[in-house]
Amino acid sequence: MTRSPALTAAIPDAAAPDAATPAAIPDAWLPVCALADLAVERGAVALVDGEQVALFRLLDDTVLAVQQHEPHTQAMVMSRGIVGTRGGRPVVTSPLYKQVFDLSSGECLDTTKGERVALMTWQVEVRDGVVHLGAAHDPGARAAA
Repeated sequence: MTRSPALTAAIPDAAAPDAATPAAIPDAWLPVCALADLAVERGAVALVDGEQVALFRLLDDTVLAVQQHEPHTQAMVMSRGIVGTRGGRPVVTSPLYKQVFDLSSGECLDTTKGERVALMTWQVEVRDGVVHLGAAHDPGARAAA
């Protein structure tokens, strides 16, 4: 069994006067890791601005990012999920209770009784072989609005 590699983004020292993190600058892109560090169709976790982010590299070298925190169990396990597709959409299946989440939107595709559960997602760009994370999208904020 292969374990997910843990990646840590190089984040400027918060005490530095010119420090800038994605949280401080909404349009900032943070380099996280080399694309080559991510195994195809496997998850990896990166610590980004103090938050665990699950990264998934797809067959076409697209990288998608969702929160590591699994909302049903409160466990930090999403990077250990099974990657696949459902209806042509890239998905990850939670390793615990097997709920399926859309990797692009964060939406849980296995909801019951009208429950609305979703994972936070991040914008991702791959530039010159380096994976960059941009702004996070919290689906819960939209539901609360």
